[in-house]
Amino acid sequence: HLAKSLPLPSERDHLRPRIDLIVFMIDIKSKYSFKNVETSLAYMDASFFLGKVCFLVTGVGRVNACSIEMNAICKLGEAYCSPMLFCELELEGIRVATAQRLIRILQICAGHIPGVSALSFSSLMRNSDED
Repeated sequence: HLAKSLPLPSERDHLRPRIDLIVFMIDIKSKYSFKNVETSLAYMDASFFLGKVCFLVTGVGRVNACSIEMNAICKLGEAYCSPMLFCELELEGIRVATAQRLIRILQICAGHIPGVSALSFSSLMRNSDED
């Protein structure tokens, strides 16, 4: 399911399936997308950041067209202790590999991979420089 921003409309709460993973997409060429993610984060329950949120940063192949500082994006991932995936959606091979990574992350968050929890996976994805 896709949503452009949070909060989700409450009128269909009873029909909404369980949420296993939230992927915040940030287009590096759009300040609006970054601001929208920042605004949406305020509606998130803190417990969801325990392995069930990641950031997908698109457009990274065009550094000269960036509207957002990479430092600001990285700080967002650090502040919310959530993994960041960087990709260029216009390249098919990278798009396919990114989709496969997201599906694997979703399988872990949904509890379909024995012996690996969303929380343990999230701790593995953290930058080792923090330790």
